[in-house]
Amino acid sequence: MLGIAASAAENSGDRDWPTYGGDAEKTRHSPLAQINRGNVADLRLAWQFDTGEKGDTQTQPIVVGRVFYGYTPSHKAFALDAATGKPLWTFDPGVTGVGANRGLMFYAPPGASAGYGAPARVFAAVDNFVYALDAATGKPIAGFGHNGRIDLREDLGRDPATQSVRLTSPGVIYRDLMILGGRVGESLPASPGHVRAYDVRTGALRWTFRTIPRPGEPGHDTWPADAWKFIGGANSWPGMSLDEKRGLVFVPTGSAASDFYGADRLGDNLYANSLLALDAATGKLRWHYQFVKHDLLDRDLPTAPTLVTLKVKGKDVDALAQPTKQGYLFLLRRDDGQPVFPVEEVAAPASDIPGEVAATHFKRPTVPVPLARQSLSADDLTRRTPQVAEWARAQFKQLRSAGPFKPLTTGVDTTIYPGFDGGAEWGGPAWDRDTGLLYVNTNEMAWLGSLAPNDTGRNTGKSIYLRDCAACHGETREGSPPQFPSLVGLDARLTVEQFTERVRKGGGRMPAFPHLQKEALDALVAYLYKGVDLPAGAPDASPTNQAYRFTGYRRWLDPEGYPAIAPPWGMLTAIDLATGRFAWRIPFGEYPELVARGLRNTGSENYGGPLVTRGGLLFIGATLHDRKFHAFDKATGALLWETTLPFSADATPITYQVDGRQYVAIYASGGKERGGNTRGIYLVYSLPR
Repeated sequence: MLGIAASAAENSGDRDWPTYGGDAEKTRHSPLAQINRGNVADLRLAWQFDTGEKGDTQTQPIVVGRVFYGYTPSHKAFALDAATGKPLWTFDPGVTGVGANRGLMFYAPPGASAGYGAPARVFAAVDNFVYALDAATGKPIAGFGHNGRIDLREDLGRDPATQSVRLTSPGVIYRDLMILGGRVGESLPASPGHVRAYDVRTGALRWTFRTIPRPGEPGHDTWPADAWKFIGGANSWPGMSLDEKRGLVFVPTGSAASDFYGADRLGDNLYANSLLALDAATGKLRWHYQFVKHDLLDRDLPTAPTLVTLKVKGKDVDALAQPTKQGYLFLLRRDDGQPVFPVEEVAAPASDIPGEVAATHFKRPTVPVPLARQSLSADDLTRRTPQVAEWARAQFKQLRSAGPFKPLTTGVDTTIYPGFDGGAEWGGPAWDRDTGLLYVNTNEMAWLGSLAPNDTGRNTGKSIYLRDCAACHGETREGSPPQFPSLVGLDARLTVEQFTERVRKGGGRMPAFPHLQKEALDALVAYLYKGVDLPAGAPDASPTNQAYRFTGYRRWLDPEGYPAIAPPWGMLTAIDLATGRFAWRIPFGEYPELVARGLRNTGSENYGGPLVTRGGLLFIGATLHDRKFHAFDKATGALLWETTLPFSADATPITYQVDGRQYVAIYASGGKERGGNTRGIYLVYSLPR
């Protein structure tokens, strides 16, 4: 168990980072202080590990004993000597993974001396599989699951061959259980978002919590009667937090599929967009808190909550801090899920789409104030140059803009602000129990979106593309790079065989589409590769062939590729949780070419979270365009040290100590950089000897 690893390390004068987020509570906090305010300027690169592969896995490594575990961009798991970077083993599953794979899970049996060479195991996710590896050798453990792995497509109550589930963030280990969520598709058909616990020794399924309730289960009346048979989503993709003392696992969930049109899932849609408190041993629901009812704007919970203890009116309150994409920070009591500070119900705009019924209200905490701007007017637009200011105002007149919960419509774009990527994102906050400050980095980016009628009476290559692909790659196939790549000129990048394999199996943010039959897939290939719109059989008469579709994810950028709104475009905030007041707040990130023109402190999009230490420091990479790795004074926000990485680091850093020496590590891959250059390199820093 993870606590064994930590205590063993402390006794040897060392300190581990044994789990994603640093600990079960996801505090991203370390008591290490060898590197501190006074000497952080002396940090130097101690060693680095170049995976030699391209891709964006966003991995936060773990360290147990003196072993450093991580992933390569193709999702090979590896182990290194944590003091030198010397390779110890690599596990190649023979399955190539792509996209986010943010961390591994470690388990040591009770009584074991955790670490390299002990009877411990590492759980590694690749595509729809989770492997149990011997921590000493990296070899699959034959007695686990089927030949060392379990398949997440199984035990969902649907045909496994038609399902698409993979881990983007690791689950948690509780006693002898591995508790997992998963990423599924965001348009129909999609897999259901079951939360499941597996035996860490055998891989046997021990319990399941269904986030889309079946008949007779609480919450079923918040959906249409048969929705559980075909609706997907309501899944937990960003990881979970664990209160080991209470035996509670806190599970954040996302929206139900489809994300932007819900006429076939009318109702509040429990347990989508909720925080679930489950009995970690049995999966029984203790309480839930739904943040958004009948979500129509992909307002997933983007990160696991951080467990905190506040002093409110002189009394300690065990709580959790849950950031949201819409820029809110909710503080809930761990025992019952009740808000620590008042939460108001605000009237929400209605939908004008036939058959759609939007929720009448949304929840907004009164304390603290939102971490991102909540409205967008002509006064909030870019003034970077007179020309782009004039362009932005002209464009804005053609848009609808009415706050963070305005449903999409047809024929005109609606501004999504805060955008689809936050507000807060998957990196999560860091909690400093010494000072009571919570640190959160947020985005300030407007996105655009709309709906269009589906031609449900036709089934051709083009109609399949618009129904299943255009949400990410756009109606014109130009996408929104780098997250959503263009499919223009696809034949120069992928053979038909490679494309077909990707469609069937998925990869990265792209879910699998195993439901597409050969005739439909052939028609899709003809449309994308030859521009020919061929018939693909009879029209799909299933409930998943919806009347309306999302037209695609699009950032609102000016003609030069910068945000069409006025800065700041990204923020880093320290919040005193006992009062809800901001202790400090700074624009976070820059564009080097704008700095060269004299435009500084703009902030920028940022992904990956912070790390806070007892040495008085806040470490964070995250900023996309300047490729910086920063150390701030955690009390004031003053910049104390920074270095330029070979690629941007959209992953969260860690710190650990081996042989009495403290290290700080971060993974740089450049996966979201505008130029599209990627390569997976782990960089580890320490003070000179």
